[in-house]
Amino acid sequence: MIANVVRNCFPVAAQVVADKADEINKLNVFPVPDGDTGTNMSLTLGTVVKEVQALPADASMEDIAEAITHGSLMGARGNSGVITSQILRGVAEGLVNAKGAQATTSDIAAALRNGVKVAFKAVRKPVEGTILTVLKDISTKADQLEKAKVTPQEALDAIVVEAYESVARTPDLLPVLKENGVVDSGAFGLATFIEGFVNAYNGKAGEVSDFKTTIDTGDAKAQVANIVDIEINEDWEGSEYRYCTEFLFHAEDPDFDEEANLKYLAASGDCELLVGSNPDYKIHVHTNRPDRVLRHMLHRGQIFNVFVHNMDLEAQERTESIREDKKNVTDSSAPRKPLGFVAVAAGSGQAEILKSLGVDVIVSGGQTMNPSTADILEAIENCNAESVIVLPNNGNIRMAAEAAAGACDGTVCAVVPTKTVLQAFSAMFVADPEGGLDSNVKEMNEAIAGIRDGEVTTAVRDSSAADGTPIHAGDVMGIEGGSIEVVGSDVEAVTIDVINRMQEAEEGDTLTILAGSDLDDESFAHLISAIEDAQPDLEIDSHRGEQPLYPVVFSIE
Repeated sequence: MIANVVRNCFPVAAQVVADKADEINKLNVFPVPDGDTGTNMSLTLGTVVKEVQALPADASMEDIAEAITHGSLMGARGNSGVITSQILRGVAEGLVNAKGAQATTSDIAAALRNGVKVAFKAVRKPVEGTILTVLKDISTKADQLEKAKVTPQEALDAIVVEAYESVARTPDLLPVLKENGVVDSGAFGLATFIEGFVNAYNGKAGEVSDFKTTIDTGDAKAQVANIVDIEINEDWEGSEYRYCTEFLFHAEDPDFDEEANLKYLAASGDCELLVGSNPDYKIHVHTNRPDRVLRHMLHRGQIFNVFVHNMDLEAQERTESIREDKKNVTDSSAPRKPLGFVAVAAGSGQAEILKSLGVDVIVSGGQTMNPSTADILEAIENCNAESVIVLPNNGNIRMAAEAAAGACDGTVCAVVPTKTVLQAFSAMFVADPEGGLDSNVKEMNEAIAGIRDGEVTTAVRDSSAADGTPIHAGDVMGIEGGSIEVVGSDVEAVTIDVINRMQEAEEGDTLTILAGSDLDDESFAHLISAIEDAQPDLEIDSHRGEQPLYPVVFSIE
């Protein structure tokens, strides 16, 4: 069902944007260098997630579209958030018209066309080289793919690549971006969301196979990374307007004149937006007199959830943050250490554990967000080490890791091919930072050979288990060694079933288990207690991993 796909993939993509919010913020220089685009987009998406998750399990696509429209409108923050809300509204409403149980390439193209229609209608003065350009470009690409009669999955893969290629072109369309050596932040945020959504769609049921998008998307992302060198701009004069003013408005007049009030906002500042439908609206404007804007609208209805941001101060904070980052990255006064370690982590808990075990640089990514070769190469360089070992922690990332290792200049680099973060834990337990590269690689490879892994996730589309058992969207899947072995409806029951099977096949002594972001502390504690009852001789080492998509990942040694 299309509704199930949207419901399951949207939160994953929103989390990817949240994880990348700081990176997106530092790109922001247009329309002013206020440095909050990533934050605003993340907050907007987060409100949508809450509304969608509050719907009943059998909610239709129409119900989900209404939740997306209302949630994004109520939660929209900043210029980027409001525009994002209109993109989401348009695409979601477009999907309501899809007739089949699964979206076709034509449905995808139609939804994106509607997204373009709604978003461009909301913006009085669209600017090329922004988030709207990426939306328009992927819509055009979808139209071409519809005519070529490609499969929906092929279309989605190509749309992700086109999104990043469009982002890479933004400096050629908007001079302020080229002057500052960056791509457009909102455009990059949208591409990040799209990739997270498509990877979630491809990655849940298709766990055992490589992502088709990995290589192409990596190259497109690398193209973006290659032209991005965030600079400190002390000469920026800023907008002539200081205050980003936004609020929700409830009109009391059924004949509320949207056009007249939008003209008033335009006369009061710039970046004016008035979106929604009578009686509920979201209003955004950059102005020097937020008090006058609020007074004007108070005479026409009720205002609430008012946010006024000083963009001059935000610009200063952005500059200081970039300066600190550059100091940390480019300071070469410290001597190079003999051996460094880079690892990919899919959640904050995973990252903290890896750092505690001696990993120097963490690369954010995983099954739903494969980092590019450029991302990993940058991490290797930031290790400031003579030799570096990379732990990709996912079969789909290994190729990018090996490409980065081969591209190192002045650093000897090797990849220990960990498929999961739990293998990385075991590898780091035996790592010797004072030892040589070859001896460490040998010891770490031997350590991961004895690790048996399990994962629990939820299907977003129909498939089948290793034994042929049918899998339906919404089913809970227990995965052992990359193969779907258990299908059920309850995370706890499926987890225990997989553990019992693994213990029956080969009894282990220690279970390491990580809770994902979707599993709360109470449920995790109950799961641990149930495992102790089922396997009283198994020593349990439990942690919060905070990985998206997988409520439980574990290993047995």
